[in-house]
Amino acid sequence: MIDFRGLSILVLFFWLPLFHSVMATLVFDIETSALPLEAFDDAQQEYLFREAAKLEAATAREARREEIHKLFNLWPLTARVVCIAMLNTESLRGQVLFLAEDHEEAAGEPGPVEFIACPDEAELLAAFWDVARRYESIVTFNGRGFDVPFIYLRSAVLHVPITRKDWLGYRFATEPHCDLAEQFTFYGVSGRDGAARRFNLDFYCKTFGIESPKAQGVTGADVNQLMAKGRHREIAEYCLRDVQATASLYRLWKERLAGIK
Repeated sequence: MIDFRGLSILVLFFWLPLFHSVMATLVFDIETSALPLEAFDDAQQEYLFREAAKLEAATAREARREEIHKLFNLWPLTARVVCIAMLNTESLRGQVLFLAEDHEEAAGEPGPVEFIACPDEAELLAAFWDVARRYESIVTFNGRGFDVPFIYLRSAVLHVPITRKDWLGYRFATEPHCDLAEQFTFYGVSGRDGAARRFNLDFYCKTFGIESPKAQGVTGADVNQLMAKGRHREIAEYCLRDVQATASLYRLWKERLAGIK
């Protein structure tokens, strides 16, 4: 028996489609931020920057170190999850979990999306997996190549139980995971430079008349700087825009392209 007494109306609406015959689908996106260099010992740093150390010229070495350091955001052993935005594809209600200490919410009427500040990454991931277990299917943009393996490995590092372990299954399937980056390239059918080459989410949105998540000037490249300045809510709002754009692109894909083989 499920006890709804502790649930807000917002959360109830977020889960409501679960109690219908058709299981709900969750669209999500993550934002990541590089761990500080002091998080790694000398041997780890030597390993990470080994390629740069081989260069003879000091300027070239430093430039290559900076290039490698920028890649830290992409690797789950050198970065952490700082935000996860989620939407129910039917109701468009959801939650945005984001790292922030001593965060105070602005007063106002509750909306369709709840912003939840988490004190640490482990709590953020645990909250995400609690939501994920309630959904039959997920939608991402490049989630098979980035978001899903990233949260799997970060959860393992932090001893956070993973409630859904089937999101990296058969690549040529849209259940339980529909990766739109795979669908709009027809699984890479024409290679890197062919007719179905991969574009980024911003490009697809602009082409299909969907508002780009980057329209307000924030991109994933800004996350480290925003974290350093304590502008956590801006990261959360940007991540939500990514998810809203992905949800719109998913509806378009279902209407016009789903089923092509």
